[in-house]
Amino acid sequence: MFEAVRTGATALLGVFAGGLVFTALAPSLRALPGPAYVRYWQTLNADYGRAMPVLLLTCLALMVATCVMAYSRGGPGFWLSVGAVVLVVAVIVLTVTRLDALNRLADSWNPDLLPVDWARARAEWWNLHLVRTAMAVAGFLLLLLARAR
Repeated sequence: MFEAVRTGATALLGVFAGGLVFTALAPSLRALPGPAYVRYWQTLNADYGRAMPVLLLTCLALMVATCVMAYSRGGPGFWLSVGAVVLVVAVIVLTVTRLDALNRLADSWNPDLLPVDWARARAEWWNLHLVRTAMAVAGFLLLLLARAR
């Protein structure tokens, strides 16, 4: 049971982190002109808005269960798993408190009549996204290290 839960947590976090990395490695998205950028994000936000909460909360639940089951085993595997949970909680907090607000802002824009400060909001989103990506990848790596223990 422990291995199945831990594998599920690792797989879900890997899928999530991989999606974030893909976005971070797509410099063409940052270079899109305003109207194209907004149309792209408005379309993408509809899908991510439905999928991300389910993915992340399921992942977090499996990670917490992994920590509970690993506690009696002790050792570095437990502490690596706890570190991964802390990072995923930080990802969720950053997403809910900062990135979602910027997504909702972009969702409210008319692509053909962008606000004057739209580029500032895009830059802020990208910077926060890079932080979120680093935390998710670090959490995934911690789970992989915990599996190796």
